[in-house]
Amino acid sequence: MAQTRGIVRHLDGDLRDRRVLVVEDDPTVREVACDYLRSAGLIVDQAIDGISALTAAERTRPDLIVLDRMLPGINGAEVCRRIRARASTPILMLTALGSTEERIEGLEAGADDYLTKPFSPRELVLRVQSILRRSVTDITPEAPFVLDGFRVDASNRRIFQDGRLLVLAVREFDLLAFLLKHPDHVFSRAQLLKEVWRWDFGDLSTVTVHVRRVREKIEVDPTKPRFLTTEWGVGYRLSVPGTGES
Repeated sequence: MAQTRGIVRHLDGDLRDRRVLVVEDDPTVREVACDYLRSAGLIVDQAIDGISALTAAERTRPDLIVLDRMLPGINGAEVCRRIRARASTPILMLTALGSTEERIEGLEAGADDYLTKPFSPRELVLRVQSILRRSVTDITPEAPFVLDGFRVDASNRRIFQDGRLLVLAVREFDLLAFLLKHPDHVFSRAQLLKEVWRWDFGDLSTVTVHVRRVREKIEVDPTKPRFLTTEWGVGYRLSVPGTGES
């Protein structure tokens, strides 16, 4: 784990005292990560393996989970799948450097974001802060809007489809809300990575996996999408028949 000296900037008032669960079997990595997160004003709980992670997630109901991919017993991807089956808690997956397969597996299991090892503890804190900001209610209220059968309540981070509340992870919500605000516009994966993830560069498969996950929640047949379509060689487009007023 890359050590970085310096003071971690404290969280904004609406993010202080948020609860984070750190799941890591390496005691050194776990201790440093927890120390830096606490120094930023977060309440931090710990787990050292998959079983204790599931128990702690159920008991403490964290606002975010930092989850190592490689864990004894139940691995991180399976832990992520089990948590995601019953909750939309943001999950930041820790993966091995250069392992594209691990990153994709974590994203497909339901992780919202990933960080590769070795990492700077300050980068971990900044990534956690970024995800938490996206998961809390916006300070400035934003009026809901309707687009065909979709109703977007951005201030409360809820999207309805034909009256049904969609269960979306943090990045899934961000992606779908962004596309609904820009209907019939084609975005490349690089553009979506910049606009939705706020990354100037990164693994484009992150976008691919999240598009697939969103399709599974809004399409009758995800293999033959009606709404979120692929423009081959260009990017993705979200198309809807019409618009309406909220």
